Amino acid sequence: MKIELAQHKPWKKITAIALFISLLGYATFAVSSKASKTVDIASLSFQTVSSGPLDIYSNAYGEFASAKERLLTAPALGKVAEILVRPGTQVTPETVILHLNNPKLEQEVSQAQGQLAQQQAQLEAFKYEQQSERLNYQGRIADIEAEIEKAQLELSVNENLMNLGVSSKIELQRAKLAVKQQSKRLKFEKQKYQQFIEMQGYQLTQRDITIVQQASQVTLLEQQLADMQVKAGITGSLQTLEVELGQSVQLGESLAKVGSDKELIARLRLPQHQADQVDINAPVIIDTQKGKIAAHITRIESVVANGSVLAEAVLDGELTSNARPSLAISAQVFVIHNEKAIFIKQVPGLRPRSKQAVFVRTTSNLLEQRNVTFGELSQNKLVVVEGLLAGEDIVSSDTSKYTQFSQLSLQD
Repeated sequence: MKIELAQHKPWKKITAIALFISLLGYATFAVSSKASKTVDIASLSFQTVSSGPLDIYSNAYGEFASAKERLLTAPALGKVAEILVRPGTQVTPETVILHLNNPKLEQEVSQAQGQLAQQQAQLEAFKYEQQSERLNYQGRIADIEAEIEKAQLELSVNENLMNLGVSSKIELQRAKLAVKQQSKRLKFEKQKYQQFIEMQGYQLTQRDITIVQQASQVTLLEQQLADMQVKAGITGSLQTLEVELGQSVQLGESLAKVGSDKELIARLRLPQHQADQVDINAPVIIDTQKGKIAAHITRIESVVANGSVLAEAVLDGELTSNARPSLAISAQVFVIHNEKAIFIKQVPGLRPRSKQAVFVRTTSNLLEQRNVTFGELSQNKLVVVEGLLAGEDIVSSDTSKYTQFSQLSLQD
């Protein structure tokens, strides 16, 4: 029996080796192609990393608001009888916004005025009564003084007669006693008169107080009646009107609100991560789209809402032509001065507070992709936190189609 052995075919081995070499070559080509690519230098733009002092400003947004606002309330019960001004209208302090009607208040004013006139007339009559009573007292004092003169005359006569031996001693003593009694009577009467004058003064004061109180009541009621003609009180514009024609209102009920147009403040929303770095009186540059206005921070709230903190700024510069309450504005708020900052000019694609890959020129014909950490954006300058040095050149044009390459070779 004859056995035949299977023979190996060499062409299969050769094919496998050739396939392996092809795959290895392709992989090498792929790796080398991802590591580097040649780019025309004319298609790229560059900028140099700068260093030096830099003021860091925070971007903020907000709106203008009236620096002076006045809430108009009902001075008394009443009904809206007339509306003369609608929201948005320019007003002065004397501009009448609306008229409230209250017949009962008008009656109370009339009654109070009548009571005041009556009390004033009674005061005048009381003064005449006091004067008459003073005259009566003065008359009694005059009678006593006359009696004293009469007694002194009798005493003088008795003394002369006593010297001549005609009058008795008892008559002389009786005359002296009469003078003494009338003198004491005069003294007491004058004391009573002085007390009477003081009492009249107190009585007059009481009546004056009553009249002053009544006059104050009349003034209050008259002012309430006058205030039924509801006036703006300040120069500006009517911002809100909260009542309708014919509506009844209670004492103190809100009717409208007036705000100033020329005296404005800025209400700004500061980013939460920078709000605690902003100081009171920090400079602010406000942009109204028609110009810029200098201002400074006067108040910063502590409450965080939607990632921002509300702050107020007082305007230092002149208003632009479009400045008005509720106008949307943007602002640059000073945060800190960095004496040795590293920064670049902001270009599209580079974001503040982020880490991004950029191409850095290492030699005259080679670019290297590098991860760079950026900080705050301040007045179109992007702060470099890490990854770049002053004087280095980076590609500022769009290189998104080259992000898979770690290096780019430049050719003219």
